[in-house]
Amino acid sequence: MTSFLILALLILVAGIVAVPLASRFGLGSVLGYLLAGMAISPLFATLGVDVEALQLFAEFGVVMMLFIVGLELEPKRLWDMRGKLLGLGGGQVLLTTLAITGIALLNSNPWQTALAIGMVLALSSTAIIVQTLTEKKLLRSEGGEASFSVLLVQDVAVIPMLALLPLLAMPELSGAAAGHGEGGAHGGLDLTADMPVWLAALTRIGAVAAVIGIGVYAIRPLFRYIAAANLRELFTAAALAVVIGISVLMTLVGLSPALGAFVAGVVLATSEYRHELESDINPFKGLLLGLFFITVGAGIDFALASEIWREVVFWAAVIIAAKFLVLLGVGWLYGLRKQALWLFCLSLPQAGEFAFVLIAFAVANAVFDAALADLLLLIVALTMLVTPLLFIFYDKVIARSFNRAGEREADHIDEENPVIIAGAGRVGGVVNRMLQAAGHGTTVIDYSSRQLELGRKFGFRTYFGDATRPDLLHAAGIDRAKLLIVALDEREQIDKLVKYAVSHFPDLHVIARAIDRNHVYELWSYGCRDIIRETYDSTLRIGRSAYEALGMDRQQAEAAKSAFEEMDRSAMREVAELYDMDVPFDENQPLIDKVKELRAKWDPILRDQMDDILKRGQ
Repeated sequence: MTSFLILALLILVAGIVAVPLASRFGLGSVLGYLLAGMAISPLFATLGVDVEALQLFAEFGVVMMLFIVGLELEPKRLWDMRGKLLGLGGGQVLLTTLAITGIALLNSNPWQTALAIGMVLALSSTAIIVQTLTEKKLLRSEGGEASFSVLLVQDVAVIPMLALLPLLAMPELSGAAAGHGEGGAHGGLDLTADMPVWLAALTRIGAVAAVIGIGVYAIRPLFRYIAAANLRELFTAAALAVVIGISVLMTLVGLSPALGAFVAGVVLATSEYRHELESDINPFKGLLLGLFFITVGAGIDFALASEIWREVVFWAAVIIAAKFLVLLGVGWLYGLRKQALWLFCLSLPQAGEFAFVLIAFAVANAVFDAALADLLLLIVALTMLVTPLLFIFYDKVIARSFNRAGEREADHIDEENPVIIAGAGRVGGVVNRMLQAAGHGTTVIDYSSRQLELGRKFGFRTYFGDATRPDLLHAAGIDRAKLLIVALDEREQIDKLVKYAVSHFPDLHVIARAIDRNHVYELWSYGCRDIIRETYDSTLRIGRSAYEALGMDRQQAEAAKSAFEEMDRSAMREVAELYDMDVPFDENQPLIDKVKELRAKWDPILRDQMDDILKRGQ
């Protein structure tokens, strides 16, 4: 018991220390976990930890991750992706297998071994890619969806690979393989192992159909029954039981449990329990994924790596380059361009977690010898370690260059209006409609091509371009405009535009969107005097509804809300005068003292006003 607690404490502390540091330096959580695993691997060896067994347990985090991804993909949307699944996914797996097989043949490997190497290294890391794309909010982008489509096909491709590997066995390796146990895709019981091929196929199809049937007909009544008990922990237990049960079913018929969990998630994507399931599973998914990445880092054989590091680095570079070129060709033929193509190519060139399973299976079936297996394990681990660095390259170089240059040239602005709106999203779009309805001419600028095309479909004229660029603002007539409305999404962009407009056009009225209260103070320090917090009005409305729910009538609730709003705005102006950009907000003692002083002064007055409102209504 004590050794288990020490191990758990060691893993948790490593993650807690490494991940925030990695995130602070822009390295991402995945690389943080990998580095944490590498750092504590000597302690694992001292404690006698079976890293491989720990990794098999941690792989359940991948299963949970795909279940949650499935919850966010409705069946219709998955059907719309069928072209990507067949074209991109199938093309990538086939061409990458052939390319790496060819490289292995050139290295004088027997054709059986070469083909097995090609299959093992054709797969990519679902855990790293989906986790990173989700963190960076790129999973729903064009390049992110293309990458996810390939990962789904790869997950399915594991099944024929497992069936084909035993056929590649070489007699001269059979003695060495005798000591290795065989197993299914995940080392467990496979009921279809001794079945004829046609019967095994029917059994697997039946299992997938059973998952769909359970999702449609059984899970909703189960959760209604659980919800009636009104105990949150039972709902969490039921959610885990569903995912684990589906995983067991998939494993018993030789299928990937991650694939089964994904199918179940898609089936439940339209369920009324979707969000509850997601919130219950998410914490377990995050912890297990972190544990999985730590075990990958800890599983590196540093003694062997120090002896053959040149060979490992060379072949890892060759594999990444070969997969990158195949991805570039497949992505280009499919129609991916520019930023989406770069994201697609930089996401998938590593080997994946299924490689560990396939390598062990190949050794057990006399396809690899132990020395080649050890080399491949190091190559797989190194390519996985490099992947977060490729995403950093995408963020720092590729994405920034496209954001600077734009996906296309900025539109030529051929009109001048008294109002310029920067941003055509959920804030700027509504403001634009309101002003046009009142007869005011507006010039709307936004750098989101998708948002602009959507607006144009509904008859709203918008211009593509970066609204923070001075030349574009001058083309829009900012020096003669009466009003500039800054409705951009990104805080840095808002700050940049407000500072430029306020300093260069003192007579221009600037209305700026603020992300939060702290942002209000910052914009005030730039000289902007008309600042709207994006959630402020909706928050006041929620407060008004709370007053009504607690017994006030609509008129009293509106008066109470107005009293609070007037006092809050007055206090905001006084506090804003003390804001100092060079001092952290929570360390600005004069500002903190002013807030305390105003609360002591205004809270009793506000309470008296509330009492008067209630008395007048009686």
